[in-house]
Amino acid sequence: MKVFISIDMEGISGVVSAEQCTPGNADYERARILMTQEANAAILGARAAGATEVVVDDSHGSMRNLLIEQLDTWADLVYGSPRPFGMMDGLDDSFDVVFLVGYHARAGTPNAILDHTYSSQSVSHVELNGRPVGEIGLNAALAGVHGVPVGLVTGDHAAITEAAALLGPTVQTVTVKRAVGNQAALCLHPEEVQSLIRQAAEHAIGAEAPPFRLETPVVLRVQFKSSLMADYASLIPGTRRLDGYTIEYPHDDYLAIYKAFRAMVKLAS
Repeated sequence: MKVFISIDMEGISGVVSAEQCTPGNADYERARILMTQEANAAILGARAAGATEVVVDDSHGSMRNLLIEQLDTWADLVYGSPRPFGMMDGLDDSFDVVFLVGYHARAGTPNAILDHTYSSQSVSHVELNGRPVGEIGLNAALAGVHGVPVGLVTGDHAAITEAAALLGPTVQTVTVKRAVGNQAALCLHPEEVQSLIRQAAEHAIGAEAPPFRLETPVVLRVQFKSSLMADYASLIPGTRRLDGYTIEYPHDDYLAIYKAFRAMVKLAS
């Protein structure tokens, strides 16, 4: 049983502000510790349920946030950027289940902590085959290409609502905080959160969760925050400009879609 854990920072309990998620700010080092502790909780739950291998993918910002010396020694770590598949790099069809830990809601979600989709500076809205998605949907679809289901999602209440609607009742979820504003939340204590994540991770191992698959051809639609950003994104071959802000990109291969999306965001930024 191989487990792949993609872990972000905005959906960690106790993390509520952009400053906490950005190196050089006073609370960033504390956020890194909390992030590492939640990763360890997921690893320990997977191990308790019989997982034979765990790979953790640091999926926030520079992708150099987790404290490797404090990470459970049983797990391997994908660290640093850039990478071809970003938040999901290292995943292939040899894995049995994916955990999305510390995730946040898609851009434009009300009552959500630090909602965005890949880039809070450039991306307003993303759709796959006409369905609005955030990072949960984008990454679940990539796992689906490899035939790997998402068995666990943790994050704020809005992210969990999004995950349940997208992935159905078989996915295990842990709500670690509830927004009272975009950068304010009612947070569970870290020890309680870690206990809940361990339990949910254990239950997710071996559960009958289907992979999230998209019908082909897949149509990606991205709305940017300015027409200049869309100008740059439209340089990707095969794109179609729908209006001043919106780019569409169809392809039979979702892996090509995923890489094109990341390239668009980088160009727009």
